[in-house]
Amino acid sequence: MDQGETIPELRVTPDKYLPHRYAGASGDFNPIHIDPEFAKQVGLPGNILHGLYAMAQVARANAGAAGDDPRKLKRLSVQFRGMGFPEKEIVVTGTVKEVRDGHAVVDTVAEQDGNKIIRNAEAEIEIG
Repeated sequence: MDQGETIPELRVTPDKYLPHRYAGASGDFNPIHIDPEFAKQVGLPGNILHGLYAMAQVARANAGAAGDDPRKLKRLSVQFRGMGFPEKEIVVTGTVKEVRDGHAVVDTVAEQDGNKIIRNAEAEIEIG
């Protein structure tokens, strides 16, 4: 892996029930995630994905770049910058910005319909 190289793109489309399953798994039952009518009442276009679900996709893409070994994902930081929605494809891309001491630092973005829901994400993966 070299500086400037891109990691394999990850594409995933969360189905309309994903927020309900994720709420059960995470314990986060905030109604903005699971109740479209409530979400609209508070000014959102509909129910939104949990931010940590989107972050998990960023982690998944970087673990994939490290040979599908999640133990090789050594560090991950993200900035949540937009709302994600069920039933719309999420595309995660990344570019290696630095390689040193058997590790690569990957600048990563998660987008949905051109909206960067996660940006300025930085993952450090073991490559050696």
